[in-house]
Amino acid sequence: MTTDISAALGQMGVSEEQADLLHVAAQFCREEWPPERARAMIEEERGYDPDLWRRIADLGWLGIALPEAHGGAGLGIGEVVPVAEQMGRTLMATPFLASTLAAQLLLMAGSAAQQARWLPRLASGELVGTLALGEPGDEMRALGENEEGGFLVSGTARLIEHAAAADLILLSVGSGANRRLAVLETATLPAGVLRRETLIDDTRRAFELTLRGFELPGAAVLRKEAAGPAVAHAELAGALLYAADMVGGAFRVIDYTADYLRTRKQFGKLIGSYQALKHPLVDAFIGYERARSHLYAAAHSFGDQERGEVAVRMAKAQAETAYAYAADRAIQFHGGFGFTYDCDAGLHRRRALYDASRFGDARTHRKRIADMLF
Repeated sequence: MTTDISAALGQMGVSEEQADLLHVAAQFCREEWPPERARAMIEEERGYDPDLWRRIADLGWLGIALPEAHGGAGLGIGEVVPVAEQMGRTLMATPFLASTLAAQLLLMAGSAAQQARWLPRLASGELVGTLALGEPGDEMRALGENEEGGFLVSGTARLIEHAAAADLILLSVGSGANRRLAVLETATLPAGVLRRETLIDDTRRAFELTLRGFELPGAAVLRKEAAGPAVAHAELAGALLYAADMVGGAFRVIDYTADYLRTRKQFGKLIGSYQALKHPLVDAFIGYERARSHLYAAAHSFGDQERGEVAVRMAKAQAETAYAYAADRAIQFHGGFGFTYDCDAGLHRRRALYDASRFGDARTHRKRIADMLF
């Protein structure tokens, strides 16, 4: 059976490393994060379990896409996809995506000294990282520059995931040719500059950061010439990993709904026997399979010039479509219960809406693909 699964994964473009990670992550997430634990974490202010975070770090997942010289596994972002997918299936709440992407930004734009200082500690889980690349309406500006290359920064950055629990925020300041990147140590921040934001997805935590003339030392500023390419890489990696999260969620909500249709009776018949419910669920599963194929094709080609970018954008757009449809049908098929907070379908619909907004929604990616191809 394992051979058959491996062969099927190989036909999807899944590498041996990805297949191994997929099996380990599936078992870990299923055993460590049942639905009741996901719900319990909604009420926790921190938004994740530090003990679980240490176990994730011990598995080496935080260093999958980092070089061996910095304590990583020497693989790529494509190998992070199976882990993100399985976390999405269980609505696992951790800073995994945020910290992984922060490390990628530092890897692309940091000096040798900055990488040596921070990357091993991010890979080991000793530190939690996150990133603030700028959302629509953000205005984070650099004010002057001193002889050491540091500067004052003022403005607001929003939707910074797990900022209150993070040790490092990879901060983007300015835009275009004037964009600068810096490592902001949260321990140095004044009190009251972080404000928790209200998200549609209660399983996630995000914060708004407001700075007024805060001084960033020169040692914290990343290489200016690498800022543009580094941000482009991090945004594309983010689109891929959030697509993986959505693909995992789509499978779980379909499976959850199928179980309900096999047990719920109406007028003396299992409601799963009605074509009006059967056919849309099949459509949802086809959408999921299509999205998963796009996801692993994108993971396989990530880093290929243009081809990889097109594949990632297609994967993000398809994952959003599949997850939204599956979660919508799940709410509808659960009837009145589906509209209550006690139904898992609602949690998945909220996750689908939030993930769609991260690193570009389906419309944005389709427009970008059209611009690239035509």
